[in-house]
Amino acid sequence: MSKFTDQQYLKTDQYKDSSNLDARVAIHQRFSTNPYGWMRWVFDALAKLPANAKILELGSGAGLLWKENIDRIPSTWTITLSDLSAGMLDSAWRNLVVAGRAFQFKEIDAQAIPFGDETFDAVIANHMLYHVPDRAKAIGEMKRVLKTGGHLFATTVGENHLREITNWFQKINKSKVWDSFANLFTLENGLDQLKPFFPNVQVLRYEDSLHVTELEPLVAYFRSGVRAGELSEDEFAKLQNELAKELKEQGKIFITKDSGLFEATK
Repeated sequence: MSKFTDQQYLKTDQYKDSSNLDARVAIHQRFSTNPYGWMRWVFDALAKLPANAKILELGSGAGLLWKENIDRIPSTWTITLSDLSAGMLDSAWRNLVVAGRAFQFKEIDAQAIPFGDETFDAVIANHMLYHVPDRAKAIGEMKRVLKTGGHLFATTVGENHLREITNWFQKINKSKVWDSFANLFTLENGLDQLKPFFPNVQVLRYEDSLHVTELEPLVAYFRSGVRAGELSEDEFAKLQNELAKELKEQGKIFITKDSGLFEATK
């Protein structure tokens, strides 16, 4: 089984707490060229929800969608944050407890959502479906718990997302196949996976890129990834030298971003 869908590895290693995710989020927060911000853009899609909406987020991570939009959340929404990892839920609770809002937190496997049929006005799956072993089962569960007319908001990335990072890994270790971390559910193939459950699906893309001007956060990003353990310390040193050289010559390192959102209506 791939590490990307190995739930035991994800719970006890990659996402045992928010530290790896925090390292990846940091580089986007500091060096993204779109000033509006990804979390603000995603939240815009929720504006159509009713005033008394019941919302379930699957794979909520550290709760950043809500933390970065705390001023925009209607007081009458009922929001449940969930994650496969208890450690990630703890990070979400710590980020949101100061908000004074009654968020609910629940450890959930998206393949078996412990709520009744037609419970929620919206289900959010923010950059998480590519980690689910049986995506068809999870998507069916999302449809089941949605009310008729309810919305699934599933974010993911395109095939070209962070392609320069994949290229650097390949350059350092040519013996391995460095597939995109998200190729199981992308903006290109996600529609075909959603359509059997949600005939009405639209896709929106978020325009952005990275212009990285510091070496340390970029190296931290590399070390935080699922594939980081496949490089030796000598290979990491070689990678760091390559990045430092490019940064010195160019003044910044350009990295492609390709992210977006599927909105499906039941």
